[in-house]
Amino acid sequence: MARLTFHGAAETVTGSKYLIEADGARVLVDCGLFQGQKKLRQKNWEKPSFDPASVDSVVLTHAHLDHIGYLPRLVRQGFKGKVLCTAATDDLAELILFDSAKNQERDADYANRKGFSKHKPALPLYESGDVARTLRLFRTVPMDNWFSPAEPIWMRYHNAGHLLGSCTIEVEVRNAARPLRMTFSGDVGRYDAPLYHDPSPPPECDVLICECTYGDRDHPDSDLLDQLERVVTDAIRRGGVMLIASFSVGRAQQLIYLLRVLISQDRIPELPIFLDSPMAINATNIYCDHAADHDLSEGELSGAACVLDGRNVHLARSVAESKAINDVDGPAVVISSAGMMTGGRILHHLRRRLPDEKNTIVLGGFMAAGTRGRRLQDGARTLRIHGRDVPVKAALDCISGLSGHAGRSELLRWLKPLPDPKVVFLTHGEPDSAAALAQELKTSRGWNVIVPELGESFELTAEGIS
Repeated sequence: MARLTFHGAAETVTGSKYLIEADGARVLVDCGLFQGQKKLRQKNWEKPSFDPASVDSVVLTHAHLDHIGYLPRLVRQGFKGKVLCTAATDDLAELILFDSAKNQERDADYANRKGFSKHKPALPLYESGDVARTLRLFRTVPMDNWFSPAEPIWMRYHNAGHLLGSCTIEVEVRNAARPLRMTFSGDVGRYDAPLYHDPSPPPECDVLICECTYGDRDHPDSDLLDQLERVVTDAIRRGGVMLIASFSVGRAQQLIYLLRVLISQDRIPELPIFLDSPMAINATNIYCDHAADHDLSEGELSGAACVLDGRNVHLARSVAESKAINDVDGPAVVISSAGMMTGGRILHHLRRRLPDEKNTIVLGGFMAAGTRGRRLQDGARTLRIHGRDVPVKAALDCISGLSGHAGRSELLRWLKPLPDPKVVFLTHGEPDSAAALAQELKTSRGWNVIVPELGESFELTAEGIS
């Protein structure tokens, strides 16, 4: 028997935290930040409903902030156990957590200088020192090998295909004649995604905890290379620079790889590619360090130690190197962050490139309401940047299908070979998404599906809910 409690990612897509308890052992699967609306972000400041010092281990599915971003806060509150993950997740976590701490510190400093916080003084959720202490707790485990984060709980990683190092977790609670078998999907990746292997089939289990981010919708059914070729060809015809808004970890690396594949296949000319984001550059180096994990089905590349290297790929790490891109004439590609144009170096490039109709601004897919990316998507004639209204005369284009999350049809494809679990919990999805996938699984598979509430607990055995 075991108890499972949903301390995050219940009826929302962030804050993943699942606590498994068995015979005195306490293991937390993921430890993510709540993100998005203010009422969700405020939960990061609430005292956890479990004692962090009592947790034996945290086991991570992957390195995105909504799965690891609360760890330094947990350590500040007394957690001293092990943090277990794959080697690639370990490397990415260091980059992402230090960046998160820097943002927390910067936001607190800005609030204190401007005096708009009701807290005197405003404090960061955690600091860089908390991150350093957290990283000392990290231990890596290989894929496909059983390990015990705390007896009688055993786990094994399987590739999830969502991000470098991302995993589904197979669990056995070995305190009965027949172990209780659980599977945590993590974030399920897409099939045929550039750089990532397809997600491994879910292990047979009694209890399935499955994400449902896209449980009510699918991604556009179009070939990524064809899309990118068309966008680049149109941008070259206009004669200017193609500016792509991109997330630093994952998306930027996929774009560089796909552009290099198109060049190697003579589908586009060998135009210069500028990556202008220190974080994206550091992430690219990590991707190159884990080159053995790459799936290069779209095209093998020669002539460089890493598929993300190339004589036409230029890395702008310093401010001076970033400013020098302003003098570049087309055709050229500039990849910069942030992905939804909320901040970062891309704002300087937008100020430079938006007023010229020869340039092309490429949006990378979904843009949240209230972001500059969304305003461009909705047809804004001007964009407010650094206190100025910048006219939007550049052409706008979009590359869909770069999401790292499986769409509804891909989730159903992933679940298809799974023998019937006793119970299925749907997490990491908004209510409409969870309800749609729950109804589909109840109707088509006859499964017992539950959408848990935040903080809800269940007593589990190999026969299901006790």
